[in-house]
Amino acid sequence: MTRALPCAEAAPRDCDAARVEAVVCIPTFRRPDMLAATLRSLEAQTTKIVFRVVVVDNDARERRGVDVASAVFARGRIAGLVAVEPRQGNVFAINAAFRLARERFPLADYLLMIDDDETAEPVWLDEMVRTAKEHGADIVGGPVLPEFPDGASAAFRHHPVFWPAFMESGPAPMIYGTGNCLIARRVFEGLATPALDERFNFLGGGDTEFFTRCRRAGFAFYWRQEARIHESVTPGRLTLAWVLKRSLATGAINYSIDRLAAPGRLARLRLFAKNVALTPMSLHRASRMLAARRHPLAAAHPIGVAIGRWLASVGLMPQPYRHP
Repeated sequence: MTRALPCAEAAPRDCDAARVEAVVCIPTFRRPDMLAATLRSLEAQTTKIVFRVVVVDNDARERRGVDVASAVFARGRIAGLVAVEPRQGNVFAINAAFRLARERFPLADYLLMIDDDETAEPVWLDEMVRTAKEHGADIVGGPVLPEFPDGASAAFRHHPVFWPAFMESGPAPMIYGTGNCLIARRVFEGLATPALDERFNFLGGGDTEFFTRCRRAGFAFYWRQEARIHESVTPGRLTLAWVLKRSLATGAINYSIDRLAAPGRLARLRLFAKNVALTPMSLHRASRMLAARRHPLAAAHPIGVAIGRWLASVGLMPQPYRHP
């Protein structure tokens, strides 16, 4: 059960939920310095939109995220609340943040999310909310642009796991992650199972599965390229092992989402056939990437995704979000 701490806003009047139009949700786990940078970027938003911030710390033992968020809210430049989700896992933390935002700010039309290793440009909030209003979008996504440390090689700088799915503003068939998104309240009210699926808690991809359900339910997606967020790429991600594991996890996530939509024997046979068809297709995609002078590590990504699907089909699932 999520434990909400007392409201840490600058003044009692700031706790008036009726004035809030948007809520920015931030799940966090053992990244106090990065979380502080994320919150500073929200303090720097150039907007007249009344918004609040909900931080959910997924580290019930040390709770350094609680300390950071409480100190920021005490400064009074932005207002919000901080809570602890003791059940470990990516999905638990995100669900807790969205649930608290909806409960504490019941008249807020828009819920946004940014990760605790990201920073938003000053116009980010305005761009996201304005896009939702002007285009009638139920869900808005924006780019998460990687910030590589000095000396990072081209093998990683050009690898597809680090780059967004779209590069131009416009209607989108779907977005794939919550790292930079806006979700209208009506989306949560219109889904039979509004929360992210807990089966993806340690695998990742609960956000992709959630947005897949949103697409099937007929909700409209829009991509806003100008609503930019920047992500710090830590040295631990600039390794052969990390990117290969990420490719395998992507394949496992995609297979798991397909598997949920294939309950019958015939549907499972079709899913097997899809795995078979994607295997030579992945080799073709890899060869095209090599022909386009992409680094071999980047070209290995579609092959890794295909292998990840096969591994998931026999029950071998990575768990990148399980921490000691």
